[in-house]
Order: sequence, then C-alpha cells, then structure tokens
Amino acid sequence: MSLETETKKPAVVFVLGGPGSGKGTQCANIVRDFGFVHLSAGDLLRTEMNSGSQNGDMISTMIKNGEIVPSIVTVKLLKNAINDHPKKNFLVDGFPRNEENNKSWEDNMTNVVDTKFVLFFDCPEEVMTERLLKRGEHSGRSDDNLESIKKRFNTFNIQTMAVIEHYGKQNKVEKVNSNRDPKDVYTDVKSIFKKYFGTY
Repeated sequence: MSLETETKKPAVVFVLGGPGSGKGTQCANIVRDFGFVHLSAGDLLRTEMNSGSQNGDMISTMIKNGEIVPSIVTVKLLKNAINDHPKKNFLVDGFPRNEENNKSWEDNMTNVVDTKFVLFFDCPEEVMTERLLKRGEHSGRSDDNLESIKKRFNTFNIQTMAVIEHYGKQNKVEKVNSNRDPKDVYTDVKSIFKKYFGTY
C-alpha cells in the first residue's frame, strides 16, 4: 500500500541526536534519495533570529545560552514551512528537544501531519565535541564553542533523551550508530527509509 493511499497527511520523521552527531549530513542524503523536504528547527530559528522580528532577539539570547526556545514559536515556524510544501514528506531535524516541545507538536500538528518515527543518531560525546569544534573554525555559528557545546550536551542528555524514550515506548524509534564513516551510517539509514517508504 503506498503512502498516498494510506494517508493524505504528509509524513514527518523526527531526526534527533546530540549536536555534531551527523544529522545534517544524513538528512542531505535522504532528501536526495527519497524526495523529503529537510526542515532544521535550528535553521528556521536562526532565520527568524536574523529577520528582525519581535521573536528574533529572544531566540538569539536563548540559543547563545544553550536554552530551548518556547515550543509554540518553533512549532509555528515548522507548520508554516510544512504548509509551503504541500504533498511532500518531511525530515524535522533537531526537534522536539524536550517533552514540552513534543506536547506542543502533538497539540498543534496531529491533525496536520502523520508523525512516523524518530531517527536517532547515537554518537559518543567526545566524538561530537571534536566534530563541533572543527566545524566552529569555519561555521561562524555562535554556539560552536566549548562552553555552548557543554550546555547543549546537558540539554540533550536531560531533556531530549526523555522525548526519545517517549517514542521508544511506542516502538517509534530507529537508532543508528553514527560514530562511523558517513557512508556506512547512510547504508543503515537507507534501509530504514526503504522499509517505511519504499523506493522513489
């Protein structure tokens, strides 16, 4: 049975993992091979932050401090982005990052999309730290420094893991070891997507 006959709602896959676990790299592969639209919660927030809107300054301060932006702000940005691409399926990268995020998503998006599963990239902290510091040399991102990285790991371990456990109880988590060559990681990712969505 194809996805189209099963549901008219777009499918959403949450992509979660610690900062530097390789989410962006793998999302690009999925977009290329499976025709998904990649929505990065962080990128949407950064765009909003630079837009000069009333939420911009608040978002800027919170991201710098490694804190989580109010859920409804992020959900609204995601909903607008999803509405911009009718008839597509979506990777939502870096969200929901805590239980409040997830509740806001369920309250506002259950009738809009079909949330399929969480793709969880599992990677040791020391590996992720090394990757982020290397990226910080060129990225210009205000949160690619050791102090912010530690805060982000803390947020992930305390708050985001609770979301992953929540979906785990519903058998909706696909865990991938991302402490490997990106090609090997993608071999696993591809087989997961073929299982759910077939081939494009």
